[in-house]
Amino acid sequence: MSKINTYLNFPGTAEAAFEFYKAAFGGEFSVVVRFKDFPMPGVTIPPADGDKIMHIGLPIGSKGDVLMASDNLESLGQKLVFGNNSYVSVHPESREEADRLWAALTAGGEIEMPIADQPWGDYWGAYRDRFGVKWMIDYAPPRQ
Repeated sequence: MSKINTYLNFPGTAEAAFEFYKAAFGGEFSVVVRFKDFPMPGVTIPPADGDKIMHIGLPIGSKGDVLMASDNLESLGQKLVFGNNSYVSVHPESREEADRLWAALTAGGEIEMPIADQPWGDYWGAYRDRFGVKWMIDYAPPRQ
């Protein structure tokens, strides 16, 4: 396995939280994607939620660790309750390893987003395991 990162969810305050974390840890954001900038087929994002954070990453340290987050949007039926605001994000080294981990860790759990090829190019899925821990599997194939 290549690495495991922490993924946090916020009730619309991800940007403020990450500006705070950036001030503490230093560095620059590796990615900032707003809901308005990433069309999702069949999903309408209300204008009031367009500037909310769909995904943000802040590299921390020198070993490739990244603190990541997104805003949960009530307009999409997402309700943030502290306790469901964090994930363990696993980054396997191959699609096969991603599938193996997915099959093993989702057994008896609840799939939130099935693992599949995503518009941003990764093979990604999210679930809650049978113990209530929230996980993401994210295989990023080599980019050409």
